[in-house]
Amino acid sequence: MKEKNEDLRPGVPPPAELPAPEPVDAEAVFNAWKAGETDLVCVLGPTASGKTHCAVSLARRFNTLAGAPVAEIISADSRQVYRGMDIGTGKDLAEYGEIPYHLIDIVDAGEPYDLYNYQQDFERVYADIRERGRLPILCGGTGLYIQAVTSAYNLPVVPPNPDLRAELEEADIEELREIYCERCEPEPAVMESKRRLIRALEIAFYKEEHPLEKTGFQPKKTFFIGMVVSREERNALIDRRLAARLDEGLVEEVQGLLDKGVPAETLLRYGLEYKFVTEHLLGLVDREGMQALLATAIHQFAKRQMTFFRGMESKGVLIHWTDPAAPGW
Repeated sequence: MKEKNEDLRPGVPPPAELPAPEPVDAEAVFNAWKAGETDLVCVLGPTASGKTHCAVSLARRFNTLAGAPVAEIISADSRQVYRGMDIGTGKDLAEYGEIPYHLIDIVDAGEPYDLYNYQQDFERVYADIRERGRLPILCGGTGLYIQAVTSAYNLPVVPPNPDLRAELEEADIEELREIYCERCEPEPAVMESKRRLIRALEIAFYKEEHPLEKTGFQPKKTFFIGMVVSREERNALIDRRLAARLDEGLVEEVQGLLDKGVPAETLLRYGLEYKFVTEHLLGLVDREGMQALLATAIHQFAKRQMTFFRGMESKGVLIHWTDPAAPGW
């Protein structure tokens, strides 16, 4: 079954059939790690697909096979890095239990943090886990972060340009997309974010005038496991989770961030829960309208995540798609 796709912009892959789920042999993956054939396991998928639960279950299975604690989880979520953004990002920290986790709650909400920072932090944590003889499991849904660290993107070291950023902020997202496609090789995840478009253009303009120092990390031997659910089931999961998060205090969480001095403009840039709840708190939309608009936005976001992951496959990445309700371990 193909997902309906209204998104035909440059750089965005066409819709594809959802992959058929397959069982994943956790023992075979573990043995491949012991033999040095795999040095990283990655659990990925769209929002609300059960990634954290499956990654934790897989880590416990690896620990059982090893007869000792060996598995540690590294988050690949661009918003879970922020302290104080708990409900909206679905950190679910209690679910990790005894399994160590990394790259969650490492910077304050409102502080600058981007793909370059994440790659540096990932490499530091990854090296530490490996040096201790343990098995790293990368888990998340931020496709660009996953692609950057597993493929070892050679990211340029480009300082911020406040004047250029201010100028680009004045343009709407369609104008930025047009400029981006003229100057860069389009990446779907970048196309969906004004903040990422501005950073990509900041780098592109800098490259025209300066020699670049680049990161030199190596690609990883990654075993990719993808969570796949039907669009209907995925949307139902998203709607139930959103209702639960609102009941748990999502609106109050966002109000607390505003009270602590995080600018509304910053929360709007974080998107999804933080964007729409902030608009509600600013009086731009009532609660019922906010929930409906937010649900639709998350449905669309999940579809774009799947499009990105299928795009990774088109570039040669092998993803073993599995049913999160019965992954096979």
